Amino acid sequence: MAKKDSVYVCQECGAVFGKWSGKCSECNAWDTIQLETLSKSFSYTSSETTIIANFAKLSDTQEVQSRIDSNIEELNRVLGGGLVCGSAVLIGGDPGIGKSTLLLQLAGILSQDGVNCAYVTGEESLEQIRLRAQRMNLVSAPVSLLSATNINEIITTITATSPKFDLLVVDSIQTMFSPDIGSAPGTVSQVKAATHELINLAKQHNIILILVGHVTKEGQLAGPKILEHMVDTVLYFEGERENNFRILRAVKNRYGSVNEIGVFEMCDTGLKEVVNPSLLFLGERRGNTSGVTVFAGVEGTRPILVEVQALVAPSQMIAPRRAVVGWDLNRLSMIIAVLGVRYGLVLSAFEVYLNVVGGLKITEPAADLAVMCALISATKNKPIINNSIVFGEIGLSGEVRKVSRSDSRIKEATKLGFNHVIVPEGTNIPNIPRLQVTQISHVKQLQDLF
Repeated sequence: MAKKDSVYVCQECGAVFGKWSGKCSECNAWDTIQLETLSKSFSYTSSETTIIANFAKLSDTQEVQSRIDSNIEELNRVLGGGLVCGSAVLIGGDPGIGKSTLLLQLAGILSQDGVNCAYVTGEESLEQIRLRAQRMNLVSAPVSLLSATNINEIITTITATSPKFDLLVVDSIQTMFSPDIGSAPGTVSQVKAATHELINLAKQHNIILILVGHVTKEGQLAGPKILEHMVDTVLYFEGERENNFRILRAVKNRYGSVNEIGVFEMCDTGLKEVVNPSLLFLGERRGNTSGVTVFAGVEGTRPILVEVQALVAPSQMIAPRRAVVGWDLNRLSMIIAVLGVRYGLVLSAFEVYLNVVGGLKITEPAADLAVMCALISATKNKPIINNSIVFGEIGLSGEVRKVSRSDSRIKEATKLGFNHVIVPEGTNIPNIPRLQVTQISHVKQLQDLF
């Protein structure tokens, strides 16, 4: 017996309402509530029927989940060692950032190594896929292509194909729809239903499932938040379309570490791996310039050196502008406040601009000291000590605190020719010949550097 129900669903958070309103009371988003027609099937069983499930013991020996080498080292790093059979991976990013290029490249490389790969597209025609493959020199790769959006048709086709597929790419999940649900493709109900069916297919047949997800204008994955909970791994593709460099970041990974990144360069023939990202981010340095410091950061398990640029300009406005690219604006405001109170450098009459070179987004607080040194250097128009790297966390009282993995940060810097480090007091310094060390316990000690 089937019953049709019409409900109003918020397309941002998935909240359900009995009537329409202009604003969602759950997430406070405007004009996101749409009418959806849901088909619910009810089945009746005898009350005398008892269903008993079999429990498994944690101590039972189970076969270890196997992995497939993607033959793309940067992708292997982000995934934690390769693609896990039976897992579901969700990859999101801005339009034109290179999601489809990366996945077609992955499918083409693996198919040439004997992995049976299927690429399902709901946005492009098969000819468009072939044109991209021709540009990437993968037109001869034995990848199975399917242009479809009906989730029942896709699942039926996948299960009926022999031999079974090892890798399934769906581009994108927002274009898929289930005919059992009356709402339009891309709505909360359709995205949840399509993802649920595809994940069940992957688990039952031990298929690696990779879903492409759209993002909102705020940079978050479009659709309900439960979409990220349903999959095993969530990857974000970052970077500016005007810049050739792309960063693949893991924000959720059940089979590896999070916040791991892979760096790629967009070329005419596809995405090219960047083996040494530190050299990439520092490749355009123009000597020792005021307002510029080099921060030694850590992304996942990889130490990365990145250039931090600051510009301080006089302003006639009551509220001078603060602009940030690649860092947290609130964190910058805190550093400016600490500079004024603890260091004595007041920037209330100046505009402050901060930029992390290369399109990298820094989230760790270890960049505080590098940002503060860049601001002081820009204000006084004096460059910092040549060939030096900076890292350390700053507290509201002006103290400089130690950060983790200091030895790997310093070793990465010395590989690239840096011979001076400015670090918090008590930092573990590796034994490296001709390495000069300046240890800071309070921000007032920075006056000796400028």
